[in-house]
Amino acid sequence: MTEDERYMKLALQLAELGRGQTSPNPLVGAVIVKDGVIIGQGAHLKAGGPHAEVHALRMAGEAARDSTIYVTLEPCSHHGRTPPCADAIVEAGIQRVVYAAQDPNPAVSGQGAARLREAGVEVVQGVLASEAHKQNEAFWVWVTEERPFVVWKCAATLDGYIAADSGHSTYVTSDEARASVQRLRRDVAAIAVGVKTVIEDNPRLTVRGPSLAAEAMLTGVVNKASFADLETTQGYRQPVRVVFDSKLRTPITSALLGEAGKTLIYTTHYGYDSAGTEYVSGLTRAGAVVIPVMADEADHVYLPEALRDMAKQGISSLLVEGGSTLVASFLEERLVDKVLYYLAPKFLRSGIRATKGRRTERMLDALNLDKVSYEQVGPDILVTGYPRFEEKPRWWLGGV
Repeated sequence: MTEDERYMKLALQLAELGRGQTSPNPLVGAVIVKDGVIIGQGAHLKAGGPHAEVHALRMAGEAARDSTIYVTLEPCSHHGRTPPCADAIVEAGIQRVVYAAQDPNPAVSGQGAARLREAGVEVVQGVLASEAHKQNEAFWVWVTEERPFVVWKCAATLDGYIAADSGHSTYVTSDEARASVQRLRRDVAAIAVGVKTVIEDNPRLTVRGPSLAAEAMLTGVVNKASFADLETTQGYRQPVRVVFDSKLRTPITSALLGEAGKTLIYTTHYGYDSAGTEYVSGLTRAGAVVIPVMADEADHVYLPEALRDMAKQGISSLLVEGGSTLVASFLEERLVDKVLYYLAPKFLRSGIRATKGRRTERMLDALNLDKVSYEQVGPDILVTGYPRFEEKPRWWLGGV
């Protein structure tokens, strides 16, 4: 491992402190090195807060002059909620900038590097680029495809059931697996279920616990002096709750409507009009934002339009938790980017399947996963992969 890779690896580790807090902004870490000594470090901890480079520059102070800064993403050159980091780097007298990945936004991509070079700063790009891209896979999809990065999480028995015939599903997997899902929930911007899940299970779709940055500082992993605005690490941002409800029948007394944060209910124009103003007003008073969108050919919520609306609201990642009909719809539309499949070492022998489907004739009808990895979580096995939509699946599309 080269020296540049070693310091970039540290910057990538620092970037992880903002996971679950920065959406729709990317995770970014920065390390400033001078004469072989780290003199500054930082991470972007919260959307709207100082960028990683600013935290690192504050820590380094005047010593930053003639040093090297390692950043996981190309320093910005445009005014957003905060001033351009490229200008701050130039003003601090940084001699060399090493960054991992170029900004995917075509409107600004390459401009940060150009600004630095114009000022006489040496720029090196592409160091651990693939690692940086994977770290911000949701941000890349949100920027380039104008929709959230969609993750399907499933917990099933070895024979493929997520619940008993009665609908009972407490619990498919172990305590360790459920704790793992809580960490997953706090990583995403939003969590989605179908209206049937809301009616039958009455979920809250919330997360408990402090942010990763707060945990790291409480346990001493990161020195508190590394960051100038520790208040941004306190507490935890709750993900947006999303319900797909084509006929608009979400109960006003649903538990998820009583939680802090935002709840979005996507319905069809027909469902919205048929529900009546009094019912819609009741949902609104309960804390929901009801959004009518186009219907698909089966008069169900047209998922691509709903996802585009989420993206406009700054939702960069979406965790789809159920149920089987909703998952089938996402798969049919080729809108699943990543799969996290928890397999419990048990056989239910009958029950509710993970996805809806029709009879298939050939294994060629299967949807394959790429970049597959396996992890044991308690007694369960977590299979992670990325769907490869090479040819349109032949599953039956049910309603949501």
